[in-house]
Amino acid sequence: MRILGIDPGLQTTGFGVIEASGPRLAYVASGTIRTTRRGGSDLALGDLPGRLKLLFDGISEVAERYAPDCAAVEIVFVNVNPQSTLLLGQARGAALTALVHANLSVAEYTALQMKKAVVGHGRAAKSQVQEMVRRLLQLSGLPGTDAADALGLAITHAHAGAAMARVSEVAALHRRQHAMYKGGRSY
Repeated sequence: MRILGIDPGLQTTGFGVIEASGPRLAYVASGTIRTTRRGGSDLALGDLPGRLKLLFDGISEVAERYAPDCAAVEIVFVNVNPQSTLLLGQARGAALTALVHANLSVAEYTALQMKKAVVGHGRAAKSQVQEMVRRLLQLSGLPGTDAADALGLAITHAHAGAAMARVSEVAALHRRQHAMYKGGRSY
């Protein structure tokens, strides 16, 4: 099974593609889709709709080029700055739309779930995620932080996706309806 992982971001979106055959994982590709130049200045399409189009087109191209069987995307939570959260949510929406447009099934995982699956604990640093992704996929060097997170999401889906599908076949998964927000934060 070929899995595409997406770590959404408005300025930089990471992607990672792996092949999973039982417990064996193989690296296929990874990288980033940028909506800003390296120096931080906006592209000609620096406005929000233009950036969202760049993300949609970039993810569509990755999906077409590597022909994954499914995708895994990071779930975004409320940050301290509500405006940043809103912008990140729009970038995530563009990513999800591109994946669904490519007829891919999409699984969603939190950063905590990905870190637990890849590193072993949910408070892992970015450098720890990079190192474990390098080891698990037997890479010669460290992937970039956004690409490592995307590869981590794909690895998480490779390990947990089949189990979650079996559980959902037996019993319907329901989202908790009570206490969804505590102290202004979702969890």
